[in-house]
Amino acid sequence: MTSTSSQTRKLPTQAIGAKIFHWCNIISLFIMLTSGLQIYNANPVFGGRAGLHIPPIFTLGGWLAGGRHWHFAAMWLFSLNLLWYGIYILVTRRWRHRFVGANDLKALQKSQNSKRLIYAWHRIAYTAIIPILLLALFTGIGMYKPAQFPWIVDFFGSWQALRIVHFASVPMFILFAVIHSLLGRKAGGTELTESMFS
Repeated sequence: MTSTSSQTRKLPTQAIGAKIFHWCNIISLFIMLTSGLQIYNANPVFGGRAGLHIPPIFTLGGWLAGGRHWHFAAMWLFSLNLLWYGIYILVTRRWRHRFVGANDLKALQKSQNSKRLIYAWHRIAYTAIIPILLLALFTGIGMYKPAQFPWIVDFFGSWQALRIVHFASVPMFILFAVIHSLLGRKAGGTELTESMFS
């Protein structure tokens, strides 16, 4: 028999702005990942043209130019989505609960409260992903417009180094997504995760 408390338990709800942000991120990142692998196949980062190639089933665009078109279109969606969400959390003051602070670092050292530790780690993850996202966008712009922004290429030393850094940002973001999902499930169970996309 189901208890009264479980029958009346309120399921978590998410702000519509947060839902839109997450959906746009998933769509744009999926397109950027698959189209980026198509671009990668034209000249693999490791091993040159004879290097490891990604099977076509995991790529989008069909050829180099097609991959670039999809990649840059998704990049604009992703960038504008980040911009408006940044404005959104600034206006709504949600940023106060999203990024790491001194109390979170103290909690990691002293707190025995598992929920408090989960929230502290979550804020650390949110904060750590910002420079990674900026690095991905920064290196992407350098690869997209090297003639207009040669100083970006020079900053990394060479075109190949720029490509490697841009490529390395992908597994770092995937790692963040996995950690973000796991911490979300620990904090609020599967209902919390599902409420973001329902």
